[in-house]
Amino acid sequence: MDIGGGGRQSFGQTEINWDKLDKTKFYVVGAGIFTGVTVALYPISVVKTRLQVASNDALERNAFSVIRGLLKTDGIPGLYRGFGTVITGTIPARIIFLTALETTKVAALKMLNPFKLSEPTQAAIANGVAGMMASFCSQAVFVPIDVVSQRLMVQGYSGHATYNGGLDVVRKVIKSDGIRGLYRGFGLSVMTYSPSSAVWWASYGSSQRVIWRLLDHGTGSDGKAPSEGKIVLVQAAGGIFAAATASCVTTPLDTIKTRLQVIGHEKRPTARQVVRNLIANDGWTGLYRGLGPRFFSMSAWGTSMILAYEYLKRLCAIDE
Repeated sequence: MDIGGGGRQSFGQTEINWDKLDKTKFYVVGAGIFTGVTVALYPISVVKTRLQVASNDALERNAFSVIRGLLKTDGIPGLYRGFGTVITGTIPARIIFLTALETTKVAALKMLNPFKLSEPTQAAIANGVAGMMASFCSQAVFVPIDVVSQRLMVQGYSGHATYNGGLDVVRKVIKSDGIRGLYRGFGLSVMTYSPSSAVWWASYGSSQRVIWRLLDHGTGSDGKAPSEGKIVLVQAAGGIFAAATASCVTTPLDTIKTRLQVIGHEKRPTARQVVRNLIANDGWTGLYRGLGPRFFSMSAWGTSMILAYEYLKRLCAIDE
């Protein structure tokens, strides 16, 4: 198994090229795997979103109190508000994302080869460009899903409206704002998720190369491939490092975007007003509301998704 990065042993034995995948199997099996991961980790997103939109006088000011409140009022289903909408929309969004990610990464690596950059630098640039492009392409599907699911996550909380399911949200948003209401925060979503995706994938790609180098893979003469267990541990470490970097960089934009998307038509603020209110209430730390859950969310989501993704690629590799 080899990657279009020049066949360097340290990483060529651990990554599978896009052209070496059975695409049909990749999409079908991937839909099932990622749905399972989403079921396991979705409550984290609900908690993070509630923390980001809580009013200044809300009693639930930390993750544990949010969880207690949801379980008290709605039981376990409360942790899955908006889940149906997310599952329906994220499958096509993820197909778009993964296709753009892999095809762009291959193209970027080919363009970078003549520059003779170090392997971590080449990986960071190629993965970063691919992550940004993949996120940008998937936003057309993801943003409306984000708007609907986040409104369902916070309905009845801190003065937010209540709805009778995802279709009711869509109907009311279109009635008050037209189709563009479903794309509220689109610019901020692109500004949040595209850099976040670029930072995440760049950090993930480069950190793995650095870790393999520290483990002395690719510099020895025995030519042995690392064990699958070691590969998984390195990928998990890369996912955690990437999540830490991306969450610190993008949490302020994510907080602003989330507030813009859940506030009703009658009291819609601008992004500048959201920033001003957050700083007035909590100081500059207000922009980092939900940083803990966001870091945990990105770590859990990112690490779980990347391990599932890398496993999926190994599962769908074409035998040679």
